Amino acid sequence: MTKKILVVDDEVVLTKMIKLNLERTGNYEVHTENEGSKALQAAREFKPDLIFMDVMMPDMAGDEVIAEIREDDNLSSIPYVFLTAIVSKTETEEMGNTIGGNEFLAKPVKTEELIETIERILD
Repeated sequence: MTKKILVVDDEVVLTKMIKLNLERTGNYEVHTENEGSKALQAAREFKPDLIFMDVMMPDMAGDEVIAEIREDDNLSSIPYVFLTAIVSKTETEEMGNTIGGNEFLAKPVKTEELIETIERILD
C-alpha cells in the first residue's frame, strides 16, 4: 500500500528532490508545500500518513504549523518529524533524534534516512 507523505519546507529544491526520490521507490505518494501558512490546508486536502516539517520557514515556524494541525480533530493523530538545519546530525543523533520530545532529522537528509524514518513510524 502506498504511504502518503507531506513534506513542508521553504526550500523548493529540497522538497522536489525528496518528492522525486521517495516516489521513485514506488512506495510513496508525496505532496510538497513550500509555505508554512499553507501547510494546514495541504494536510486537510492530502490527508497524509506522515508529515516532514521544516522548523524554520519565513512565513510560519514549523512548530506553529504542527500546533495548528494538532488542534484539528481530523489531523491530530498524524505523526510528524521535524527537519532542521539548526542542529547537526551529530547533535541530533546524540539526543536520539529527539529534541523536546519531538523527532528531528538534521539537514541535509538522505533518502535512506527518510525511508528508514517513514518505515519505523508507520509500520
